[in-house]
This record gives sequence, C-alpha cells and structure tokens, in this order.
Amino acid sequence: MVTFGVDAHKRTHTIVAVDDNGKPLGQTTVGTTSKDHLGLVRWAARFGGERRWAVEDCRHLSRRLERDLLGAGEQIVRVPPKLMAHVRDSARTYGKSDPIDALAVARAAQREPELPSPRLDGPDREVRLLVDHRESLVGERTRLICRLRWYLHELDPGWEPKARSLDSHRTLEEVQARLNGQSGVVARLARELAGRCADLTLSINALKNEISALTEQLAPALLALPGCGPLTAAKILGETAGVDRFKSRDAYARYNGTAPLPVWSANKARHRLSRTGNRQLNAALHRIALTQARWHPPAKAMIERRRTGGDSGREAMRILKRRLSDAVFQALRSDHSEHIQVAA
Repeated sequence: MVTFGVDAHKRTHTIVAVDDNGKPLGQTTVGTTSKDHLGLVRWAARFGGERRWAVEDCRHLSRRLERDLLGAGEQIVRVPPKLMAHVRDSARTYGKSDPIDALAVARAAQREPELPSPRLDGPDREVRLLVDHRESLVGERTRLICRLRWYLHELDPGWEPKARSLDSHRTLEEVQARLNGQSGVVARLARELAGRCADLTLSINALKNEISALTEQLAPALLALPGCGPLTAAKILGETAGVDRFKSRDAYARYNGTAPLPVWSANKARHRLSRTGNRQLNAALHRIALTQARWHPPAKAMIERRRTGGDSGREAMRILKRRLSDAVFQALRSDHSEHIQVAA
C-alpha cells in the first residue's frame, strides 16, 4: 500500500508518497482548489495499487481537500499533530520543511493503527457552526458590556445596572433612556455600545431558537436526559460529530475525558483524573452533572452514597460524569438509529 502524507496549508498542500517501509517514492505541491485536488488524484494514480491518504489533523486547512478526496472515493486517515512531531524528531533528517512534515505524517500513519477517518459534512457540523457562532457573539457582547459599564460609571457613579442584566432588552432600554439628552463623547459612545449590545442580543436569541429547533429534531433522546438543555445538547452533538464513529461507550468516555487514566506505582494500580480528551464536550457533561447533583434525586442519592463511602465531593462528581457519558452515548446511539430508520 502507498501512503500519501499531506502537510496542509492555506494556499498549498505538500504531499509525499511512501511505500510500506516508509521509503519516499515521490513528492508534489499543489494548490487548494477542487481543480488542484483532482489533479492530485491523477498524480497519485501513477503509483498504482492500493493507496490511502494521511492528512495532518488541522481541519480548517484540510477540510476542502478531505471533502474532494472522499468524493473521489479515496481512503483517508487523520494524524494528530503530536504524532507527526514525534516522528519528525526521531528521523535522521534535520530542519523543518513542508516535505519533511509530509513525510512525517505518512510515517506516523503507518506506525499508528486505528487512526480516525474523516467523513462528509452532515447536520452535526451545521449545529456546531451555529453554536460556535453564537458563542462568538456572546463573547463580543460581553466585551462591549464591560466597556459600557465603565462609561456608565464615569457618567454617573451613583447608578449602575444590576449584575448580569445588560443582556436583556428591558435593561438596555433603561440605559438608553438615561443616556438620552446627555452630551459629550462618553455619553455618545455609551449610547452606541448600548445599541450594539441590543442588536447582538437579538441575533443571539434568534440563534438560540434556531439551535433549539435543530436539536429537537436531531436529538430528542438526548434532550430527554435530566439537566440537558438545548444549547448543551447542541454542543454535545457538534463536538461528538457522529456517534457511530465510536466503537463503544468506553471509547466515547476516552474521547470526552471522563475515563480515568491508569497509573502504576511498583505493583499497585490506581487511577487519576484525565486532563485529555475534548474539553468542550467534557464541559458540557460537567454542566449536566452540576444540574443533576442539585435537582435530580438519583444523582443526589448516588453522590451522597459515594461520600458516605469515603469519596470526596470531587471524586463523586467525577463518577457521576463518567456515568453521564454512558447515558449520553446511549441517547446519541438511539437518536442515530432513529434517523437511519426514518431515512430508510
């Protein structure tokens, strides 16, 4: 089998072909348009036999290439950058260049089994794009609110809006009413910031409604979990990117960082908290766990039972998150099966 290592960039992609022993067979550099990718497939066909593409996992640079290769029926695996870096450091070549990186990607793919494979974009990515855009708007509004509060304090130190209230139209209308008639640059800038905050709030609320509607359609079983709201469910959907690519619930727990890591000391085995995995997905599970720990009777009883048995509150929360990972995995599998049956 010929492996094609790809070092992806914004304007060009460098590809190195290697045989089963990691020996370079050829290299080329192409552009990043679909026409360039079609020519790349023709170039790869010269080597004959079975082939696969190893692409460094930087999807904002390689998404179009992966989509075009999948459309051409090619086999692709994604290589994490840390694996490529380790292979490059252990090679006999010196320096760092696009061909060296592409060769390291190909050799890392040959050494590591069961690397993830990309797939064509589906509704999960649409949900993720909407969630990411909403979070970006929320961050922008937060920055504007911080500046607005300082301007309001300068104009009238004796009055300030309630904490966490400048994301509501009622409070923003009150602020604009107090600013009307005031002169000066500070008042003018404060009025402008208040207007921009109001516009952003409208966009954020509209996105929330759109995300909620999509989530209800795609993941009803996930939404049925106690403590899992539409935005959290959308975050889980987008970050999971297809539950069918995980072979088991344990693999999913490893991906989201809730599976503990084994640590051996002499002849004693123990486990410690994992700091790896998808942290966005881990944070979503943590929000569900916090909600259930306060309001869901089975979760409250489990935490109390673990604490009575000698575990700390943090250890009990970790166990709850691990069990929630299994529940989320099962709900996602159920939703996925439902959609397959509807499509059939």
